[in-house]
Amino acid sequence: MDLHAFMPPLMFLGLIVFLLSGYPVAFALGATGIVFGFLGIALDLFPPALLRAMPDRIFGIMSNQLLLAIPFFTLMGLLLERSGLAEDLLDTMGQLFGPLRGGLALSVVFVGAILAATTGVVAASVMAMGLISLPVMLKYGYNPRLASGVILGSATLAQIIPPSLVLIVMADQLGVSVGDMYKAALIPAAFTVGLYFLYVIAVALLRPQAVPALPPEARPHAGKEPEAAFALLSYLLVGVGAWKLGEFLRLPAWLEGLEVLLGLFLWTLFLLPRIRRNALLRRALFSMVPPLVLIFLVLGTVLLGIATPTAPAAMGVVGALILALLNRCLSFPVLYQAMDQTAKLTAFVIFILIGSTMFSLVFRGVDGDLWVDGFLSNLPGGEVGFIVFVMAVVFLLGFFIDFFEIAFIALPLLAIGAESLNIDKVWFGLLVGVNLQTSFLTPPFGFALFYLRSVAPKEVRTVDIYLGGVPFILLQLLVLVLVYFLKDPILHFVSGF
Repeated sequence: MDLHAFMPPLMFLGLIVFLLSGYPVAFALGATGIVFGFLGIALDLFPPALLRAMPDRIFGIMSNQLLLAIPFFTLMGLLLERSGLAEDLLDTMGQLFGPLRGGLALSVVFVGAILAATTGVVAASVMAMGLISLPVMLKYGYNPRLASGVILGSATLAQIIPPSLVLIVMADQLGVSVGDMYKAALIPAAFTVGLYFLYVIAVALLRPQAVPALPPEARPHAGKEPEAAFALLSYLLVGVGAWKLGEFLRLPAWLEGLEVLLGLFLWTLFLLPRIRRNALLRRALFSMVPPLVLIFLVLGTVLLGIATPTAPAAMGVVGALILALLNRCLSFPVLYQAMDQTAKLTAFVIFILIGSTMFSLVFRGVDGDLWVDGFLSNLPGGEVGFIVFVMAVVFLLGFFIDFFEIAFIALPLLAIGAESLNIDKVWFGLLVGVNLQTSFLTPPFGFALFYLRSVAPKEVRTVDIYLGGVPFILLQLLVLVLVYFLKDPILHFVSGF
């Protein structure tokens, strides 16, 4: 019997046994690697010299500059959660969309997209919107299931809208540029937000009683909404027009950004009389400008190729501190709690990465990569069969384990098959990232479900929270299908950005 051929599947079986025993994932990975490493040495199936590479690999993890973006983005998100930014945005957008049926739900989707582009942290988004929006939506007659689902779906936008932590981790594991992953993610992010809007509008048309408009007495700026909405829309048109003008003139990326800012500033001067007259427009601008500036500092510099994610993430932390200070929300207890949670999450990620490195070192030492390559390459259907199999595996794993664990354990192994089939890694990572977005909503261990349950009022049943997320899981899977069929346009967009 060829024991060497049985080592890779036995390692998988051993890892599953460790995980089912309730052992922490990071230590289960490391322990499996160590046990099978020594077993392989004893059976003369594993070269002992390979274990000497482990200290160098751990040092490589600790010196990886890209991974510094994880604590920075986490700290930024936690500080913004406590700065009052989410509360101001939700209240203002609720007033702006208030006259429309489903207006509160539309405002939650809009704010979820803004928070995702500034924080990149799902927990902060779910809890902020659950505490602020859910009671208001229930107060004015929203269906509890729909209200819960909108909050869950909007909060998980932080998984696919840059600067997502998932995209950073996947770029590191796949060995591709974070900037390319961010550019590619803009398309499914736009699809997801657009489908959420269409879903809310469809519910408003088909079941208007489930998403009533705000009554006039709940809108202190009643009558001012149309003017404010058109003025905000004009900013979008001016910004896009200035950007296209910069492309036409073939300006450098940094100069193009300055041109857009100049155009928006001049348009603000033109609209100044209307801003002074319309209190709702003034409030909307004051609540939207800080996060948009942060988005430009953090995301714009990465997408334009000016900096890697680490430096903009550090600038984002400084911006979040300034916002919290200006809103008089910065105190030592707030700063301590944010830093404490950031340290815990960072340690969690690093220990999983060290454990997965130990596992992969031994796994490759016993030719596990060849075993995986042979299995994945021989799946029926070629590239299509491989993609369908991988998406099914990732979706099912999302029911039970965290997205970090999937990214560190499964992704490097699945990437072996993708490389052997010459599948573009950016597109492959994007498919996995969109799929992982559903892991926050799938029971029994969907983290967004637990986050919302912890802050939801008692009258919202747990079954309402679980069923409320189902339509948004289906919408995210629809986006996954769209990304699959739009491979060439997405890659063309990335290369020509």
